[in-house]
Amino acid sequence: MPHPRFVQIHTLQSYSAALLNRDDSGLAKRLPMGDAIRTRISSQCLKRHWRTADDHHSLASLGVPMAIRSRITLTMIRDALIKQNVPENLAQTAAEALRDAGLLDKGGKNLKGKDALETGQAVLLGKAEIDYLVQRCATLAEECKDEKALTSAVAKSLKDEKSNIEALKHGSGLEAALFGRMVTSDVLASRDAAVYVAHAFTVHEAQVENDYFTVVDDLLRETGERGSAGIFDTELASGLYYGYVVVDVPQLVANLEGIAIGECFDAHPERRDLAGQVVNNLLHLIATVSPGAKRGSTAPFAHASLMLVETGDWQPRSLAGAFETALKLKGATIREQAIKQLAREIEKHDAAYGAPLDRRYLALDDETPMPNAQRLSLDLLGKWVQNRIVEGA
Repeated sequence: MPHPRFVQIHTLQSYSAALLNRDDSGLAKRLPMGDAIRTRISSQCLKRHWRTADDHHSLASLGVPMAIRSRITLTMIRDALIKQNVPENLAQTAAEALRDAGLLDKGGKNLKGKDALETGQAVLLGKAEIDYLVQRCATLAEECKDEKALTSAVAKSLKDEKSNIEALKHGSGLEAALFGRMVTSDVLASRDAAVYVAHAFTVHEAQVENDYFTVVDDLLRETGERGSAGIFDTELASGLYYGYVVVDVPQLVANLEGIAIGECFDAHPERRDLAGQVVNNLLHLIATVSPGAKRGSTAPFAHASLMLVETGDWQPRSLAGAFETALKLKGATIREQAIKQLAREIEKHDAAYGAPLDRRYLALDDETPMPNAQRLSLDLLGKWVQNRIVEGA
């Protein structure tokens, strides 16, 4: 059996009367594909909800340090220094020195005070990295009571400490290990993403509706006055979405364990244990966590009606081609059509390439089994993937 170098996850998930992901106009995001315009959910939106889910299978529950994405991280570092009894002027100086030394985007350079510490864009820093920087700056502030001397000391320290910061175990946080981190800093290490997420799209033509609604003024209504206190409208969409996620297992193990990518399957199974747990949890999140704006008025919660998981060492390939031609909205149910289309697409790929992929799937429906795949519950599906990764074969 080949190494599980890649884990490919395909899903079908249905939502009705929901605004899952908005564009800059407040409308449901669109995607032109094939013969029709579809509604879509961006990969950024999907990843955000999986990262922050408060769930039994949340990423935070794995005990791996998380990360913070913010434009005011330097302000947080300054405040943490003050809590460690560093004088406020030295705490401010240390934070500005970190900025000027190239730790983060220099959006506030040449500014003073609060504005000087706000970076030009949100930057992802791991909790371990932040804690390390706070502790290092606190030590330097003890040694350098002069602001100018502290600035020089922080700059020198960052150059000297670069290898230590890069070597911090889980330093950049679990989010960066999964979804990557691109930084231009001379100090922080970039992380290649181990999880690739496609934009989800409807397998049929976009179905959208402009929802016109009013707000009633309770007090005025009691006086007998008619009319509304406000008139509004929003766009709602319904659809069955195809989603696709790929996990690069060697990259994930390298990001989590600090070993070379090529050592992934030669290393002791214990070095792949955390990666297996992470993918198990991620699988549950993909199947059960829903994105969506206007949750209070649309309750956009749904579980996947189909989840197909493939493992193997061949280069990944999406099954989106099954839906290049939008499925017809009349006749057989959309879900039944979609499942049959996926099964046919897999058969075509198998006949053409003969890729030795190991498959398992979850399904609500019995009608169309996935080719060369065993049907499992979500819990067993997650454990199967986890064991494949840990065993490495």
